[in-house]
Amino acid sequence: QVQLDESGGGSVQPGGSLRLSCAASGRTFSSGTMGWFRQAPGKEREFVSVVTWGFGNKYYADAVKGRFTISRDNAKNTVYLQMNSLKPEDTAIYSCAAASSRLIVSRLRDAGAYDYWGLGTQVTISS
Repeated sequence: QVQLDESGGGSVQPGGSLRLSCAASGRTFSSGTMGWFRQAPGKEREFVSVVTWGFGNKYYADAVKGRFTISRDNAKNTVYLQMNSLKPEDTAIYSCAAASSRLIVSRLRDAGAYDYWGLGTQVTISS
């Protein structure tokens, strides 16, 4: 059974940083895709960032580009999201997602393309 365990959420002031982790168990995603989506109150879930496991290509939403960095640890089957210069509009529940296969670029931002999801971790940016 595949499980995605997220950690690292919390509450920080604007301009602060957080680092999210997502550890996968039950299988490896050596040829798949893992990343993060988020959902703010009253809004639809949106794409944040993903990394392809094979080539390590990284993709970001425009809203987080230059502030967030996604990385992976193959040995630990874990993906990280370093979030810097956080803004109040980054407040959301951040969920880890994983796809068993390599997704084509046009589907990377499609939540429906992912096979597995974590429970989510709350990130709150407030002064």
